[in-house]
Amino acid sequence: MLPFHIQHLDHVVVRVSDLERSIRFYQDVVGCTVDRVRDDLGLVHMRAGTALVDLVDIEGKLGKENAAPTGTHNQNMDHFCLRIEPFDEEALKTHLVAAGIKEVGPAENRYGAEGTGPSIYFLDPDGNKIEFKGPSE
Repeated sequence: MLPFHIQHLDHVVVRVSDLERSIRFYQDVVGCTVDRVRDDLGLVHMRAGTALVDLVDIEGKLGKENAAPTGTHNQNMDHFCLRIEPFDEEALKTHLVAAGIKEVGPAENRYGAEGTGPSIYFLDPDGNKIEFKGPSE
């Protein structure tokens, strides 16, 4: 028996090639807000509900410590999922396409922490895959 119980996702860390572009993307497209900025590390904590999406500039102190470049061939994460509400597929697609996202997958029912519900995938400017997941059935 483990001496702890997982409560929820605390944060994910995403390596980015253009920090300002990524801040705008995560604010304007994903709906995050800037929670804390660590210029000394090249790190911006973006609030995503109860969790954080940490953006690490690959040219900053932390980014240079982990020298692998960003991009589809050097990923160490498949995707991360943000639970959203409401989940209106057409409104989401319209929003994402208007933000310049070229490929938006079709909404499908997928299993997640709260059970099976609709979700949609898209990529951030560095090719990191994001899933928006709606309420479970």
